[in-house]
Amino acid sequence: MSSMPCDLSVSSARADALFASALQRSDRPSPGQVRQAIAVAVARYGDPGCAARVAQAFGEYPETAVTRMRWARTMVALAVPATCLAA
Repeated sequence: MSSMPCDLSVSSARADALFASALQRSDRPSPGQVRQAIAVAVARYGDPGCAARVAQAFGEYPETAVTRMRWARTMVALAVPATCLAA
């Protein structure tokens, strides 16, 4: 059995939601807090709204946005493991 790539769009959407959330790196959040922050951001802004907030941040504060997105992607990978399908 060979494995297929994970759906990166789901991970990206979760990272966008965490980026758009109020959760901060300095909070040193637990995996549960990360999952909750993602859920709250998606409920509040929707996927398109989270993506818009990411785009706005990269336009206004690119240096800060890069650091926050790196943190968001790392936290999503740790808190919400991707589900991959096997072929």
